[in-house]
Amino acid sequence: MSASGRTRSAAAPLARRRLLAGMAAGAATLAAGGCARGDSTSAQPGTTSISNDNATWDDGYRAAGRELEKITGYALRPLSNPSVTSYQQVVQMTLQTSKATDLVKWASGYQLKRLARAGGLTDLSGVWGKYQAKGWVRGASRDAVSYRGKVYGIPLYESYYVLFYSKPVFKKLGLSEPRSWDELLHCAEVLKRNKITPFLASQVGGWPAIEWFQELVTKVDPRFYQKLVTGKASYTDAPAREAMDVWHDFMRKGWMTSPDFDQARGPGALKAGTVGMFLHGTWQAQGMTAAGMKPGVDYGAFILPTVRSATPKSVIAESGVFTVPARASSHDAALANVGSWLAPPVQRVWSDFLQDSSANPTVRSDNPVVAELQRDVAKERRIPLIRYWEASPPSLIQGNTNDLGGFMAGQTSPGTTLRRMQERAQDEWAAWRRDEA
Repeated sequence: MSASGRTRSAAAPLARRRLLAGMAAGAATLAAGGCARGDSTSAQPGTTSISNDNATWDDGYRAAGRELEKITGYALRPLSNPSVTSYQQVVQMTLQTSKATDLVKWASGYQLKRLARAGGLTDLSGVWGKYQAKGWVRGASRDAVSYRGKVYGIPLYESYYVLFYSKPVFKKLGLSEPRSWDELLHCAEVLKRNKITPFLASQVGGWPAIEWFQELVTKVDPRFYQKLVTGKASYTDAPAREAMDVWHDFMRKGWMTSPDFDQARGPGALKAGTVGMFLHGTWQAQGMTAAGMKPGVDYGAFILPTVRSATPKSVIAESGVFTVPARASSHDAALANVGSWLAPPVQRVWSDFLQDSSANPTVRSDNPVVAELQRDVAKERRIPLIRYWEASPPSLIQGNTNDLGGFMAGQTSPGTTLRRMQERAQDEWAAWRRDEA
């Protein structure tokens, strides 16, 4: 992630391109030496290989692959690279070569658009159309997996950003799951009074700095957020200023952990009762189980209430995708597997492994906390919003994430942070549109 909290100079775009060129050269070396854990990426009968940056999901892929094999005749063979940076470099370098795997796990939104723009991906619009006809995908999510009208990714899962909370702590203090902004503030006040930090907030690893920003902006005005991330509104507009002021107020009151608090400690902190609420994706349910917490008993989860009751309700939704390289060695098998990935029997196994929600809205999570969140999203007709990390050009998001991390560390004020973010937005949107022309 690039580190720059200052206004960019006119030479910055050139510097960025030189940096990317250097990264590409390094990636060529990585690709030549091979850096995925597992078997060769060459074709193996009866399987499709998956490039993947999360080795903890390998068993889940294999389990889902056994269900796919019953339908398509092809199992899944994960090839995992634990280094996100080298993983992305290798994928981009091998995508248009014979070394490309059959399936590639990637991010949605502008991360996918950037990859598709470079060429080398298979058009999956036909697969999407068949899923949509069956009701196995949400039509509203199509743009997040498309580039210039064509679909290039099939959703892997659907995670919601929620506040996990300790049910024993809430019960002990006489607190209920908050349904309004005032109730949320009451919970925070009671927790703080009892020497429990109300909210976990972290910038460890860089990207977590986006979580409170996206949540607070969307709970001030979700329609503004949609305009903001598409370059149709300014970071210095009133809704963004209000969200940052709320965040700043929470920090000044001591309602948030220090920014160097590692989120990996979140489930343990909830269990120990030192933190009351933990904002994160529902995929964190796996971490709760690993910490020995039982869903619905030791922890619950809710979507952050809107700041004002009249504000439309929304939810930040995140999904990775499967893409199919055009030169995949087992291209037909890969298409068969992405064409059946969202089939309910496959998704039930995959969703149960993740303890998360499926991208297929007809499949209910086996985790009761996540299942209740799925019902809430449907009942309240919440506006689905793409996660900030994927919602705008990657260079813009990376720079703004650094600025948000600096704000969390007390290095900049809300106003200064937003001005820097807007200055970068003007530059990066201009660069993106110039490259599109």
